[in-house]
This record gives sequence, structure tokens and C-alpha cells, in this order.
Amino acid sequence: MAIRAQWKGFLKLGLLTCPVALYTASSKSDRISLHTLNRATGHRVKREYVDEATGKPVERDEQVKGYEIDKDEYLILTQEEIDAAVPESTKTIDIEAFVDCHELDDTYMGNPYYLAPSGKPAQEAFALIRDAMRARKVVGIARTVLFRRDRVLMIRPEHDGILVRLMRFDYEVRPAAEVFETVPASKVTGEMLELAEHIIDTKKGSFHIEEFEDRYETALADLIKAKQAGRKIKAPAPPKKGNVVSLLDALRESAGKAAPNPKPAKPAAKAKPAPKRAAKAPARRKAS
Repeated sequence: MAIRAQWKGFLKLGLLTCPVALYTASSKSDRISLHTLNRATGHRVKREYVDEATGKPVERDEQVKGYEIDKDEYLILTQEEIDAAVPESTKTIDIEAFVDCHELDDTYMGNPYYLAPSGKPAQEAFALIRDAMRARKVVGIARTVLFRRDRVLMIRPEHDGILVRLMRFDYEVRPAAEVFETVPASKVTGEMLELAEHIIDTKKGSFHIEEFEDRYETALADLIKAKQAGRKIKAPAPPKKGNVVSLLDALRESAGKAAPNPKPAKPAAKAKPAPKRAAKAPARRKAS
């Protein structure tokens, strides 16, 4: 089945404009879905909005948005008022700047999307923008109204198309200092650092996501198959706890290096044997 575009519009660079389509780059459709059921009847249950004071259900057409201005006091905003206040969509991704590929902080990156030309007439202009960015090793910073919100986008060449990442605004990202201010700035040196570097070197390689298994999904699938077959599934054994007593010992064990042997102690000096005493001659009996 063909992938459906989430949005269609135009990619604009100066006076150059080409029709494009936006597609989701991630999907949860292949995950195992579990439903909430009524234990007594086996029927699915549904979520319902109720008035927290009266406990009565509130129908969808009676629901409005509200901003809390004081405790239990709300400023009501209708959907019409919200729609009028939101910037109107121009259906255009307008590239405002280009920056070095390594300049952007990953903390600000949001959901990924693919951008592709919409129709054959757009392919040449699309390829021109894509290849120019690739040649200059830059990413584009663009703005548009997407999914009813004003968005900042990062766009970069990806294979034959363009990868788009929705970016978070500055107010949405918590300053790192709030978390890291208590982390000591002391530097580790000596054997511990050398061992850690050795472990890193032994684990260097290439990243291939297909080599990683979603163990939760696999375990859930095995559980479902076992229950369908009337079998019990054994819980995995808990990991064995090591008997490492220090950070240095943990590094040595991870690196497969034994602790250095202590210097052998000098053998204790042998005690000199006591000089032998001469045996006493037996006393002679006097002649009677």
C-alpha cells in the first residue's frame, strides 16, 4: 500500500519553489497493541470525559479549552478563537538560513519526516536544492505552519530525498545546567582512564540498527503465542550480581585484565637452631 503524505506544500529557496510532500519517517503500527478490557465481561472499555464536580459525562460538543488563571478559575477559549489566533498556513517551507551540519544541538531535534518532490515537474528543482546542500555540507533552517502550529524545521539531504526534523523552541528545552550543576568537574587519570579507553577501543564498530532487537516486543509476542498454545512461559533469570568491590576492579574485570600481583614478601629468616647441650653422664653408684 502506498504511503500517504501527511502534508503537501512548497519548498522555497529564494525565488526557487518546488511542490513537495511530507511523509512520516517513523511508525508504531508494527508494535503489538494491547487493549484495556473489562475483566468480568471481556469487553473493551472506552475513555469518557466527565465533569469532575458532578461526575456526569460531558459530550464532545460541550467541551471547550480553558486556561487556568487562578485555582479552579479558567479563561475559556473557543476553537474559533484559537483558530483565528494561530498563524495561517502558507503551505510553504521557507528556507531562512543554512548552517554547518555539526552546529545543531541534538537536544532541539524532534520527530523525523521525509520530504520528497510532489510530481515529476518538481524533481529537478528539488534535486538542485538537495545536491547544493550536500555539496556545501550544510543543513537548512526553515519555518512553516504545520499541524496547526508554527514550526522551525531542520532539513538535510538524505539518500535521494530530504530528511526533515521538527525542532523544539528554546523555551521547550530544559537548561542542562539544572541537571549537571551537581556533577563534579574532577578529571580521572591513570590506570582507570587507560582501562576505560581500552574497553572503548575493543567495542568500536559500525552502527547497524537491524542488529538490535526490541526485547520487550519479542517477549510480549512469545507470551501471546504461549498463552494461545496453553503453555506457560518462564520468566528470564535475573542477571547474576558480580562480586566486584571497587570501580578499578570493575574496569579490570571488564577489560579482562587481572589486578597486578603484589610484590612477594621477603621470606622470614629461619631461626638458628639452639646449640646442643652435652648429655649428662649417668651418676655412678657407690660400691656397697
